Amino acid sequence: MMNLMTHWFDQLTKTYPWLGWLKINLGVKRWIVLLLGGIVALGVGIAFALVELYQGGAMPLPLDVLTMQFLPRWFRAILLAVVGIGSVVVSLWKLSDTILSPFTTNGKSIVQVVTEHRRKGRGPRIVVIGGGTGMATLLRGLKRHTANLTAIVTVADDGGSSGRLRRTLGVLPPGDFRNCIAALADDEALITQLFQYRFGSGEGLEGHSFGNLFISAMAEVTGSFEKGLAESSRVLSIQGRVIPSTESAIPSSPGAIERVFLQPDDVSAYPEALQAILAADMIVVGPGSLYTSVIPNLLVRDIAAAVKASRATKVFVCNVATQPGETDGYSVIDHLKALEAHSSQNLFPIVIANDKQVGTLLPNLEWVRVDPHLNGGHRLITVDVALADKPWRHDSEKLASVLMKINEENLVAL
Repeated sequence: MMNLMTHWFDQLTKTYPWLGWLKINLGVKRWIVLLLGGIVALGVGIAFALVELYQGGAMPLPLDVLTMQFLPRWFRAILLAVVGIGSVVVSLWKLSDTILSPFTTNGKSIVQVVTEHRRKGRGPRIVVIGGGTGMATLLRGLKRHTANLTAIVTVADDGGSSGRLRRTLGVLPPGDFRNCIAALADDEALITQLFQYRFGSGEGLEGHSFGNLFISAMAEVTGSFEKGLAESSRVLSIQGRVIPSTESAIPSSPGAIERVFLQPDDVSAYPEALQAILAADMIVVGPGSLYTSVIPNLLVRDIAAAVKASRATKVFVCNVATQPGETDGYSVIDHLKALEAHSSQNLFPIVIANDKQVGTLLPNLEWVRVDPHLNGGHRLITVDVALADKPWRHDSEKLASVLMKINEENLVAL
């Protein structure tokens, strides 16, 4: 019955959008009631004043004319109620349009924007650990479900524009941060196009992306890279926050990687990263380059300790395809073994792996083999999370839906 009424109300709001303000949990009705109560109190006060003036003989017109005594009482009550409610509704509607219309985006109505904001604001607190394009893909999907997102990004980008800025300005390489900020932006298409734009000419500018320069400039203006990220996120109104963990370096020489390490090995974690992990409802590591994006974060002892201490649901998202020079020939178990070998503990008991290995991969790529069983108390979830036209990458919507379902199942279990 409740579902039927909800469906009926949703259909009604399509015809009369202003009725959307009456939706449950929108946080507006209480203020409408307070406004109406204030108007009623004001009306009663004015009525008392009119009676006092009338009885004192100071009224320029007879009170029965002002109060329409010549009409039946029931008719006056209905007439005043209709006029009063209609005036309040129209005034609130027009006032909200006037005040809030500059803040609406993508052609959405004010009611839709407020409803979506409230829904996402009540979403689970999710921490994503990693870096690279895989992390941006995951954030792009999750932002449709919750605004309580924290991206903890490794600082391992030494090449291209990021590497040059790191060497010349001494700032942390902004490449992965740029991708995450663009993925979390409300107008993602425009911000991505702007941030990924690379200058094709110009002394000192050639090869640099605008996003890298923007973040580096923010770091200079605010006095620190962390503040620069925060201000960049605020200016661009991103849904969530992006913060650093630490940095690492992986050589590009051929051969299998046996182990990565931090130097020095006692580097301190960024405090806000620890706070986010300990307060999270879900912690997700991956997808992304195993040795250059995922593992470096967990080499920070405080980060690994916080993940272990957290009571959140912990999920490892395995890559769809192998990465040349890093994970050639790796299966799901190989990824998991490498992760646990560097963190020295089973931090992520839930593993998501793609099971739809259909399509043509890029040269030198292979499907990550899905092992039938995982030992050590792991729960393996095999599901289609690959992008249809680029099967070596994750589909942001599919992956986010799987994670939200896992979160809901764990909430029920609690």
